[in-house]
Amino acid sequence: MVYHNLKALIKGIRSCKTVADERALIQQESAAIRASFREEDSFARHNNIAKLLYIHMLGSPAHFGQIECLKLVASPRFADKRLGYLGIMLLLDENQEVLTLVTNSLKNDMNHSNMYAVGLALCTFANIASEEMSRDLANEIEKLLGSSNTYIRKKASLCALRVIKKVPDLTDHFVGKAKNLLTDRNHGVLLTAITLVTEMCQTDAAVLEEFRNAVPLLVRNLKSLVGTGYSPEHDVSGITDPFLQVKILRLLRLLGRDNEHASETMNDILAQVATNTDSTKNVGNSILYETVLTVLEIEADSGLRVMAINLLGKFLTNRDNNIRYVALNTLNKVVSMDTNAVQRHRNTILECLRDGDISIRRRALELSYALINEQNVRILIRELLAFLEVADDEFKLGMTTQICLAAERFAPNKRWHIDTVLRVLKLAGNLCARRSAYTASRLYVALNSDISQESLTLAATWLLGEYSDIVLESGIVDDDHTNPVTDKELVDLLSSIFDSPYANQLTRQLPVTSNTEKDRIAEILLRYTTNPELELQQRAVEYASLFNQVDLREGVLERMPPPELKATVMGVVSENKPVGSTKNQEVDLLGDDTMPASASAGGAPANTQDLLADIFGSSGTSSPTPAAGASAAKPRSTVDDILGLFGTSGPVAAPTPPPAASSPMPGASSGSADLFSLAAQSSSPPPAQAAPPKPQLTAYPAYEKNELKITLTPQTNPNKPGIVLILARFQVTGGTPAAGLNFQAAVPKSQQLQMQPMSNSDVAPGATETQQMRIVAPQGSNVRLRLRISYSIGGQPVQDQVDFAGFPPGLTG
Repeated sequence: MVYHNLKALIKGIRSCKTVADERALIQQESAAIRASFREEDSFARHNNIAKLLYIHMLGSPAHFGQIECLKLVASPRFADKRLGYLGIMLLLDENQEVLTLVTNSLKNDMNHSNMYAVGLALCTFANIASEEMSRDLANEIEKLLGSSNTYIRKKASLCALRVIKKVPDLTDHFVGKAKNLLTDRNHGVLLTAITLVTEMCQTDAAVLEEFRNAVPLLVRNLKSLVGTGYSPEHDVSGITDPFLQVKILRLLRLLGRDNEHASETMNDILAQVATNTDSTKNVGNSILYETVLTVLEIEADSGLRVMAINLLGKFLTNRDNNIRYVALNTLNKVVSMDTNAVQRHRNTILECLRDGDISIRRRALELSYALINEQNVRILIRELLAFLEVADDEFKLGMTTQICLAAERFAPNKRWHIDTVLRVLKLAGNLCARRSAYTASRLYVALNSDISQESLTLAATWLLGEYSDIVLESGIVDDDHTNPVTDKELVDLLSSIFDSPYANQLTRQLPVTSNTEKDRIAEILLRYTTNPELELQQRAVEYASLFNQVDLREGVLERMPPPELKATVMGVVSENKPVGSTKNQEVDLLGDDTMPASASAGGAPANTQDLLADIFGSSGTSSPTPAAGASAAKPRSTVDDILGLFGTSGPVAAPTPPPAASSPMPGASSGSADLFSLAAQSSSPPPAQAAPPKPQLTAYPAYEKNELKITLTPQTNPNKPGIVLILARFQVTGGTPAAGLNFQAAVPKSQQLQMQPMSNSDVAPGATETQQMRIVAPQGSNVRLRLRISYSIGGQPVQDQVDFAGFPPGLTG
């Protein structure tokens, strides 16, 4: 059956009872349409193309109608042109060879006397124009931009936008006409003109500078929209043309970026938009959000920035989840600009942790990390710990890491730090690992109350085995008093782990090395010498062999030496956000506490021979050792991994090599000189020495070019000869920020260098960024550095290399 028009075809398809019937009908009708095309029936062509486009929209092949659409476009009838151009837009794209045949028709219709025919041609061009077609018709588009008809100017602006996207080289052709369009009173023309100008400014920096003169005009247009009363033609929920307002704000954001004069011109109108826009409707919130983004991106004054952040804080109280999410996401990006302004909304942000939407909880959590500082660390960590109790498992792994990093960086005292870490271990012990020293007694209490958390059990068991003499001598340390612990209680606790339903092979291995009563030790060892778990059996047999060899076990079970204190890279959170507020602060490089690490995400550059060859060239025997904080990898044992859970607060002692006879004992460790005897034979730790007075620190200039100044401040400790800690400070002396700063250093082969990440690779005027280095050198040697600095200032890349030997002699002792 042949359907004579589109209406009949639609009725026939809808009456099909199965998909197979529908497919058969479409195939039959497509065959009839192809036959009609071959007969060159011009009267039926219009109906056939209409039916074919419907078939195409149903997903069936319709490519055989492309040429027929071109024939319709050539028809003098407007109805044929309209259907023909619609067919071209649906059946063709810019990669089709047939498209070259359309160019001439488009050019003819762009010069048509009927403005609607011109509109059809412009609409088709804006949808399918290729690069070649854009070059061919660019002059026609430029001419139509000056048309006296607003309908044509509006469509020509969108065609010019297509030309610029396809051929950016033609941007200059439209600059003059685009300036004239910005003065147009028609909202449609102005909307398309601003869209065109925005694309031009993003494409060409020279055009951006030229359009900065149009800022007063844009401000005037925006002011008229804000101050205009009710306008039925453009009103949307009580706001005049919100689409045009948003477009103007986006263009102002582009023009005001890194330009103080343009930013000052638009400050007043931005404040007016922020205060006069109704925030009860979603339309108003969209304008306010664009205003906030504009304020935060231009060179606005501090008061306007605070107002913008307050608007985001107001968004957080909105009942719409989308608005709250947008606010949290934006605050995450701007928290480093003005931390104090964001801190005012801390309570609201913390309330978002209890939101039912997981996306909002995730963003609020990231923002909470960035708000932590020395003043609020207790409050925020308490809230985060409360959230940790009820958080989803997918949050816990990241939370445990970030809470411990923040506690380490901002802890008011060491006891609070340890209590916080233990609290994390209790709440999410299977998803974390951490550290330290009045720790032994606190871990005893924690293990006594809960042995179900594997990480807590492993850490507590290892530490109690290694420092059981401290627990027996000092007891359980509380704030007000000390409770004694007997050896029997300690052994009972450790022995209970073997029979615990939570115990696995790994948790049973550590108590075997930690018991302290002879008879019970012998019984436990005997029981596990035939255990089917090979690792457990091996340890039991080895310690049973040591049991009666007093001379041998004396050295094997000697207390583990304190590990070397290593700087902890702190501050990395999700989406590259820092833990804690990013503030410049003076640090005591040689204090007992761990050095504050930078907030930069990512480490220093890799240490490779190619890098050194690039920095220093082929320099024979005097070539310096690797730079950029890379240190040689050392093999790690199981004990090293467990010991990494804990830190030391006293001076770092050099590792003592164990006796040769101890080498066959993997994983051997002890809490006293004789782990298997009840008597506490280990010697008490030496009394703490009085800290020497801190020397006066001096900053030595190492580099000062292109408005970038770098100084190096060395610091030494008489108790640690051969170790020099250096704080590098980066400052911009002019008004242009230095972006993408990369600081590399190297030392001679006789010395070793470690570097922490830089606090921020972008140095703003008036700000000071830092990077810490640690050099280990032979005593009496001079510290020499070769520095390689690369950065971009004012858009121009700079790369320099300097040799620095300005430190006074004798730094290394």
